[in-house]
Amino acid sequence: MTDPQASAPAITVMTVNIHKGFTTFNRRFILPELRDAVRTVGADVVFLQEVMGTNGHHAKAEAVDEPHYEFLADEIWPQYAYGRNVVYPRGHHGNAVMSKFPIVHHANHDVSMPGPEKRGLLHCVLEVPGHAQHLHAICVHLGLAESHRQQQLELLCEMVRGEVPADAPLIVAGDFNDWRRRAHEVLERGAGLHEVFVSAYGESARTFPARFPLLSLDRIYVRNASVHLPVVLPRRPWSHLSDHAPLAAEIHL
Repeated sequence: MTDPQASAPAITVMTVNIHKGFTTFNRRFILPELRDAVRTVGADVVFLQEVMGTNGHHAKAEAVDEPHYEFLADEIWPQYAYGRNVVYPRGHHGNAVMSKFPIVHHANHDVSMPGPEKRGLLHCVLEVPGHAQHLHAICVHLGLAESHRQQQLELLCEMVRGEVPADAPLIVAGDFNDWRRRAHEVLERGAGLHEVFVSAYGESARTFPARFPLLSLDRIYVRNASVHLPVVLPRRPWSHLSDHAPLAAEIHL
């Protein structure tokens, strides 16, 4: 008898910080262009950061009535989850996961540190056809301060140990703001996670600023999964759609 998991196809994932649907410095609202670009990647699971959940914070955002993650998901990703992190008088934004597979559970974990920055970890549990075990996906957006990031990384490891079975496939992706590249050791030691570009090429990808990437801020980490040829998506059209270059990878569970 053939093992269904052995013949199950790989899944494609991507991660991108969409900057609330605006170009750098909020000069132009480009969410419709972003949707077209995300669609062309053909990813099965998309990790999004800085997603508007309720419009009104920017007047131009009123050009799209529904929450931005719903607009992006449209008919391509029938399942999505949103974690609200930042709330202001006329709206809020946070992280989102869009999936072609059923999301059977999701929870947003507040990992904000004292101060104005509000951050969260959105944990989704996905049911992937052909796989007996659920896939766990965590969308991450960490703080700008080094001391805050270190605490948030420890909270992420604690959450993985407490909520993700040791033998379950796990993908952690997003904007880590880890320009000093200190997250690798913490996540490997504390949660058994390996960064896909480090595994494939020896170092994490440079993603910021998107036009001339110098810093390695965006990451994809996996556990109990293998990765084939992770890529930084090309500057055209992405360099004018986000200040972060998106990442994509083929994941074998």
